[in-house]
Amino acid sequence: MAIDFQKVWNYYSREPVQKALVEIAKGREVVSVFKDGRFGRRPDVIQYPQDVAQAVAEGTVAFHGSVERWNQPMKLDVGLTKLDLDQMRTGWDVFVDVDVKDFEIAKITTKQIIEAFKDHGVKNYFCKFTGGSSFHIGIPFEALPEKINMQLTSVQYPEILQKVVGYIKSYVNDQLKEEMTSAGTPAEIARRIGKTAEEITGKEGIEPFKIVTMDIFSSRHLFRLPYSLHESSLLVSLPLRPESISRFEKENAIPEKIKIEEKFLIPKSSVHDAEGLIVEAMDWATKNMAETKEELPRPARQVKVSMIQEEYFPPCIHNILKGLADGRKRSIFILINFLRNMGWDLEKLESKIMEWNEKNYPSIRANYLRTQLRWHLRQERNLLPPNCDNEQFYANIGVCTPDKYCKSGTDKITLKNPVNYPFRKMKKPLKDLKKIKKI
Repeated sequence: MAIDFQKVWNYYSREPVQKALVEIAKGREVVSVFKDGRFGRRPDVIQYPQDVAQAVAEGTVAFHGSVERWNQPMKLDVGLTKLDLDQMRTGWDVFVDVDVKDFEIAKITTKQIIEAFKDHGVKNYFCKFTGGSSFHIGIPFEALPEKINMQLTSVQYPEILQKVVGYIKSYVNDQLKEEMTSAGTPAEIARRIGKTAEEITGKEGIEPFKIVTMDIFSSRHLFRLPYSLHESSLLVSLPLRPESISRFEKENAIPEKIKIEEKFLIPKSSVHDAEGLIVEAMDWATKNMAETKEELPRPARQVKVSMIQEEYFPPCIHNILKGLADGRKRSIFILINFLRNMGWDLEKLESKIMEWNEKNYPSIRANYLRTQLRWHLRQERNLLPPNCDNEQFYANIGVCTPDKYCKSGTDKITLKNPVNYPFRKMKKPLKDLKKIKKI
């Protein structure tokens, strides 16, 4: 869809919109999103209304902010350790992203989560339309207890959030199943969300969380800020009164129609009214969440080359490593196989993949990443990444930006596979790449 930049400019030029964005951005990392889905530089912030106008003048369509709050967001860096991040983090919000393609099912789910919060005595909860097809629900950090199990709550991210989301899913499951069953047959619901009936059912019928996804986030996760435009639909990510969800329609979020009235994640009071929810979630997690981490297997075979540094990587790999909004799962396949063929050992490969995932929006679930790593590292031979002319990968993802080494003195791309690039750039014989041995 072509972006109407005049419409974008007219919307963000409104003083109340600028003030609303600055208010929610306080203490958060804020990143620009452009019309093609690309993300701007990280880290970045907005502190003043003119920062919003300047970003839009440079092509920004949407603003995404961090779930976490920081004392100095501009000092964030991908190389920071968990201890570094814990020391910089001043808080984090309970944030629930209801991910489902069907708008009515999104409404049903959102209302059930809000009822669960109310059942636990939470008064400081908020919801907003994403601007796409669903809703975000959140509890601000100020509503959480200052310490949990004698530790500062601010350093217990994302562990506590994982437990809260897991508990909420368990708490609403039965009621949500009943509501969804009333909304249509498994076949009808499956058709509405683009799945088969078998994919959304179990032995006892519909399984709500095979229909709706509520992902757990890694550090530096971003969400679309309230009163930001959606980069694709150009609808407003609009805060709502919970009681208005049932009658809300997407047309209510057209930029020309909206008023800056409701807030999102701006606490109504300083009372720690989510303590009861935290206590119940911790108790549930003790009984239901076994914290295990499977060791990654050692690769069966290894490329006999010295580790090739990133400066010799081809443009497509550099583009992928900047982080992606689309094509992330295909890029995992590319990266793992490329790095293995570059002589990267298990530890460095895993670290680079996890670092890359923090730049993606949305980030891929850590469990999925580890599953892919396990599968690839169990292979008896080094697989090559897809060839350069494979249309389903580099060009389709939008990362193919060939340079002189890809073309080797011609206007036509002569490189067969990205693994050939470093050897061409270093002018080493390509046969070196084929020297593999068991370890």
